[in-house]
Amino acid sequence: MIVGAIAVLALLGAPMFAVFAALAWTAYARDGIAPALILNELNRLAAMPLLRAMPLFALGGYLLAESRAPERLLRLSRAAFGWLPGGLPAVTILACTLFTAFTGASGVTLVALGGLLLPALKADGYRDRYALGLVTSGGNFGVLLVPSLPLILYGIIASPIAPEVTMERLVAAGLLPAALGIAALGAHGAWSARQQSVPRTRFSARELGAALWAARWEAPLPVLILLGIYSGRLVLSDAAVITAAYALVVETLILREVKWTDVGRIARDAMILVGGVLVILGMGMAITNWMVDQEIPQRLLRAVQSRIASPLAFLLTLNVFLLAVGCAMDIYTAIVVIVPLLLPLGRAYGVDPLHLGMIVLANLAIGYSTPPVGMNLFIAAIRFRRPLVELVRASLPFIVVLLVVLGLITYVPSISLIWAR
Repeated sequence: MIVGAIAVLALLGAPMFAVFAALAWTAYARDGIAPALILNELNRLAAMPLLRAMPLFALGGYLLAESRAPERLLRLSRAAFGWLPGGLPAVTILACTLFTAFTGASGVTLVALGGLLLPALKADGYRDRYALGLVTSGGNFGVLLVPSLPLILYGIIASPIAPEVTMERLVAAGLLPAALGIAALGAHGAWSARQQSVPRTRFSARELGAALWAARWEAPLPVLILLGIYSGRLVLSDAAVITAAYALVVETLILREVKWTDVGRIARDAMILVGGVLVILGMGMAITNWMVDQEIPQRLLRAVQSRIASPLAFLLTLNVFLLAVGCAMDIYTAIVVIVPLLLPLGRAYGVDPLHLGMIVLANLAIGYSTPPVGMNLFIAAIRFRRPLVELVRASLPFIVVLLVVLGLITYVPSISLIWAR
């Protein structure tokens, strides 16, 4: 009865952290476990070094989104790649992917870049539906790249269950899958440009030099962060501090595009996102502990193994399940709920936890643009003042391309593991 009431509240739009807290409290009270133990999970979160990275990466991303950095980075990308067949779609995909990685949410990318990219695509001759779908879905695979919050969250959830999942290996595992997604969407963009008879623009060394100079402060940041992490000189928390401090100094003191009076509001917006994720994570860990106490993962494993014998069939079933989850649940909630259950299942079928992470994140990334609760669809509907059905239709071709990439990620484990071993 109580669980049913909580489910109804969730469907009516109750905050997910409140729903999770109510579920955890109900489960503990029903089995005679002191509900006060739920608070221990929040204490455990405070002791996790990885969590120090999340608020600072979010703050850095929000500061960049508030400035004119998106315009400068877009100009640089266009000068470097705009002359290629389907050049502007390639620029759109690359810019949206990188911005999604830094903000942790492709919805923020839509708000920051959508107003620039949609008119540019249409001005170059791309059809309205194609431009809408590309801007809405082109950057979803950014969640596979550091410093994306979903990637960090998977590492936090998975590492206690599978100690081989370190952030360094998880970061390396996401590189090729993300690159594959970018390449596939780029190839689709080149084909679309030819189908729509969009003329190519000329390469201009002068414009490239001017764009590099204009973006001289922001362009080095992703390169420095990635090189620092992969070289071992920076741990993730160090990279987060540098990202936030660099963005703050550049945008407020050097370029002065963000006013000091606005920093508090920007930090508040970033911390609302992170705070909600952390409370969901804490309550989700409490529910996970209850499920372990009730031996739910073991029972689920026995039930699945009695029906599915082949690892290939398991992976197919897993993708169908994750796509359904991505259609009905936001990415942060989904990671907290399903990863503790899927890791033992994946191990039983011989799926490496790093490979499983890429499968989970890729599926949920596609869910960003999939109805009924695809976050990007609703944000784009508001941002561009378009009907939701129109955005769904516009996004379908890109979802199909990403599903093909998902199939490769799923059935070719080396794509995820070759650089993570």
